[in-house]
Amino acid sequence: MAVSEEGFPARKRRPSAGAFVSPSFSDKKLIQSLFLLSQEISSLPPLRILLKKSSSSITRKSKLLSIFFEELLRYPVNIFPPSAALCFEELYIVLQRIKILLEDCSGCSKMWLLMQTPSISNSFHQLTGELSTLLDIFPGKDLNLNEDVEELLNLIKKQCLEKASDLDSKDENLRVQVLKMLDDIKKEIVPESSKLSEIFDRLNLHDSTSCSTEIENLEDEVQNQSDDKTKSDIVALIGLVRYAKCVLYGASTPRTTSRRRKSAADVNFPADFRCPISLDLMRDPVVVSTGQTYDRSSISLWIESGHNTCPKTGQTLAHSQLIPNLALKNLIAMWCRDQRIPFESTETNVKSNGIVLNKTALEATKMTVTFLLNKLTASQSPEALNRLVHELRILAKTDSDSRACIAEAGALPLLVKILGSEHPNLQVNAVTTILNLSILEANKTRIMETDGVLNGIIEVLRSGATWEAKGNAAATIFSLTGVHGHRKRLGKKTHVVKGLLDLAREGPTNTKIDAMVAILNLAGDREAVRKLIEGGVVDMVAEVMDSLPEEAVTILEVVVKRGGLVAIAAACHQKMMKKLATIMRDGSDRAKESAAATIVNICRKGGSEMVSELASIAGIERVVWEIMGMGTGRAKRKAGTLMRILRRWAAGQIEDHVNIEQSMTMTMNSTRIVLPG
Repeated sequence: MAVSEEGFPARKRRPSAGAFVSPSFSDKKLIQSLFLLSQEISSLPPLRILLKKSSSSITRKSKLLSIFFEELLRYPVNIFPPSAALCFEELYIVLQRIKILLEDCSGCSKMWLLMQTPSISNSFHQLTGELSTLLDIFPGKDLNLNEDVEELLNLIKKQCLEKASDLDSKDENLRVQVLKMLDDIKKEIVPESSKLSEIFDRLNLHDSTSCSTEIENLEDEVQNQSDDKTKSDIVALIGLVRYAKCVLYGASTPRTTSRRRKSAADVNFPADFRCPISLDLMRDPVVVSTGQTYDRSSISLWIESGHNTCPKTGQTLAHSQLIPNLALKNLIAMWCRDQRIPFESTETNVKSNGIVLNKTALEATKMTVTFLLNKLTASQSPEALNRLVHELRILAKTDSDSRACIAEAGALPLLVKILGSEHPNLQVNAVTTILNLSILEANKTRIMETDGVLNGIIEVLRSGATWEAKGNAAATIFSLTGVHGHRKRLGKKTHVVKGLLDLAREGPTNTKIDAMVAILNLAGDREAVRKLIEGGVVDMVAEVMDSLPEEAVTILEVVVKRGGLVAIAAACHQKMMKKLATIMRDGSDRAKESAAATIVNICRKGGSEMVSELASIAGIERVVWEIMGMGTGRAKRKAGTLMRILRRWAAGQIEDHVNIEQSMTMTMNSTRIVLPG
């Protein structure tokens, strides 16, 4: 079978402390707690789809126990015999476990519950046995129970001793059917619609919305598990549900609900989770030789661009090896899960040595993609097209195998036709699908080489129907610039540069950031920097520096560093100097670093006139001193360089129109004093 019975262990859930330790109450208070707990269990919603017999049986026993404890509360005894008190404490623990099991069953995925019916049914049986044992040793005679209470206790004992009902045959038959269907999918046998419908009707999954909720529940189960094999098996169920959802109920209408999974742009994430290069949430944090952490894609791009220094500290990298920061990655993954943000680096198809362990999930994905693309090629209304493309968008977001399947099946030429749609939501879904596809490295080349795709993205960037469409087009450009050759090609396109700069000026905050991270990546290429300067990148930075100081000054630092004298000339004006000085005083640590580094480059290459403008800013020396004392390591070094430049200028050692870097070099050669950079 594709998924073995052993592949579905008991669900990993963190029970409350009460499931293991009884409360330290007085005897009477403990009876009160037992009464309330048994009442709570008996009032839980019954399981109506699976495990009905087992759950209803233990719920009835809890109801009888609540009556028994209520009778004990009426007794005038405040202290019970030690043996009775011990039984009460153990009963409390067992009842807590019963409550957790029932809540677990009612709140989890139906498919997941179905796969676990044998083990969960056995758990109900074991808990009933523990109740029976405790009631057998309960010293009822020592309590002088009246006849009615004695009869009630005997009734509960009798019910606990009754032979537990076997696993419901309907549940077991349904489970076998699902396992057989998963096995058929693994063998590339397309499931029959009638059998799919029968299974999903039985599980009460009879519309697109309930299937979408089921997929979300299964995705939560993946996060609850620590075993890779179990995660992989659950993903097979996700693939089955997703396929059935499309085939039985059609592509779903995009939902906007409280359970909607957010993106990182929707929330403020901790500063330690932000990549110092891209300024975005890190998905795959790695450590370089200097001990600094970056997102793998960003630092790899930095190194591939010819840099041999650490972007944050400026130190030379001893080697280019990237060490995974697993501790931070786990923290980010946990935070994303709490915020309901997809964590892209968590691949649902577990792989080892490049081999797909779960062929069932892969084949289910292929079947789903084939179905959706066949529908997409048929004549459809804009609303129907929107639902189909939205399904592709969701699928492209899940994992690398899904992205590969969609691109290999020929989705890109179909999506190109939709990029120019006048239907705003359809355009957003189309460009976002391409964005999600571009995460896979192989798809970047497909996007660049498929006729019309790149031009379509650029057109959406320039004149998309909504800010969201424009922002996602900018994010796609950013993703494509992860490949050095693509970055050079994109940096030469005037429409790309102008579109990004206009978006950074005019868009809402999230869209501005999408554009600015793409600009930052383009600035890694010298030819692209020239295009950016010609397009007015320095003016754009000046416009957005008040609202997005960290992003703006980071771009300016790279442009000034790589753009030569042309960039210096563009940045050399009093307003820019004042803005940079303000950021050095009030900005974040990262922004202060970039501002100081930018001013150093401007002063070194701009001559004494630039130093004069810097020196004329009130309180600048105090700001520099503060950074030298309390800044980060890199900021301290840059501030130290600035202080030396200012003192040399004050002493008249920097002549007009002389490159300061050359002047400092001549002085160092003559005095043989080595100054830190």
